[in-house]
Amino acid sequence: MRLLKETEMTGININQTVAILIDGNNIELSIHGVSKNKNAMVNFDTLIPRLLNGRGLTRFIYFREGKSISAKLAERLHDNYYGSVVPCHKSADIPLSIKATQLASKVDTIIILSGDSDYVELVRHLKGSGVRVEIAAVPTTTAKILLEEADYFHPIVESDWFIFATPILAHQKRFKKKRLNKSKTHDRSQENV
Repeated sequence: MRLLKETEMTGININQTVAILIDGNNIELSIHGVSKNKNAMVNFDTLIPRLLNGRGLTRFIYFREGKSISAKLAERLHDNYYGSVVPCHKSADIPLSIKATQLASKVDTIIILSGDSDYVELVRHLKGSGVRVEIAAVPTTTAKILLEEADYFHPIVESDWFIFATPILAHQKRFKKKRLNKSKTHDRSQENV
């Protein structure tokens, strides 16, 4: 597996179609584990352009276990990437694999956002069908066998995520700051007595 530098691509018009398929639970848990913060989220605005590197995006699908999927996330992915969010009954492995197999004849490259070794057989199958398969994942949580099978690996690093301040947390911080300021004011008034 050879890593290409962006400068190697300069001046070449690459007309390649790409599908990005995301195992949301896997990526989220990986980022939460590395960042040690459950409010860490993928910054698609920086990650997706880096993954595409000038290639055309054909499909963008975010698979997520469970029914409580943020409507705001779904809307944002649709508005920015014509993407969709697919709720999965249990794990995303099977629905993502089925969709990848369906898309194999329609795209040149499939980028899977997951470090899960469960995708090894899918990667082998897609490559056998002539599809370039790239993996994007957090390096410390990515299965070595998956890295060996992929045509290319995109490490997801700290600059590819952000810490989301929920409205409740933001309110708590403001409240705590107000209490701290009142306490300081109270202490100063006590000093003057």
